[in-house]
Amino acid sequence: KFLRKRDIESLNPERIELAKVGGRDLDLITHDELNRLISGTKGDSSPASLRDKAMLELFFSTGLRVSELVGLNRDLDLTRDEFSVRGKGEKVRVVFLSPAAKQALRAWEAARSDLGDALFVQMGRASKGARDTRLTARSVERIVKQHAVRAGITRKVTPHIIRHSFATDLLESGADLRSVQALLGHQNIATTQIYTHVTDKHLREVHRAFHGKRRK
Repeated sequence: KFLRKRDIESLNPERIELAKVGGRDLDLITHDELNRLISGTKGDSSPASLRDKAMLELFFSTGLRVSELVGLNRDLDLTRDEFSVRGKGEKVRVVFLSPAAKQALRAWEAARSDLGDALFVQMGRASKGARDTRLTARSVERIVKQHAVRAGITRKVTPHIIRHSFATDLLESGADLRSVQALLGHQNIATTQIYTHVTDKHLREVHRAFHGKRRK
């Protein structure tokens, strides 16, 4: 239209068709794989294991982005069930702690010997002599991958995939889309709607497995 208004030869805009954007496929892990991932540190009381357990529980309890998790400080009030986090675009939202996450965070705090401000810090050689021992996003991604391998999970597992699991778990359990949008910190609900494709598939499987079984 811009060109036609200026008498520049061009195609009729009504004849131009935009390419269709296909549905976005999500990388997900099963409920069983998620349980194996989180419970993989059970029985290991080393500080590093307690730290990793707290991270995994916190990821699934809150749906935090990895950048948000590594930015947390250890002054979280664990007498409360929620805390505020600053996410993308400096937008602040409230996230909630499950009993399992609170228990894991308390165990990790009790095992710490450092005086750093960060909630999650490096352990072992990497932390010796370092002034800032806060875990980086890349370090957390590597830790999650290591625990996935130990749990026998062959597919790719990242902090963002745990965030996907957080969202789909809520939707499959009956949470409304707007609430999940707020919990994830999505500015646009269209971003959250990608999860409905997963839950629709789950509902189809439930319907196929259980509907009409009493009919003859």
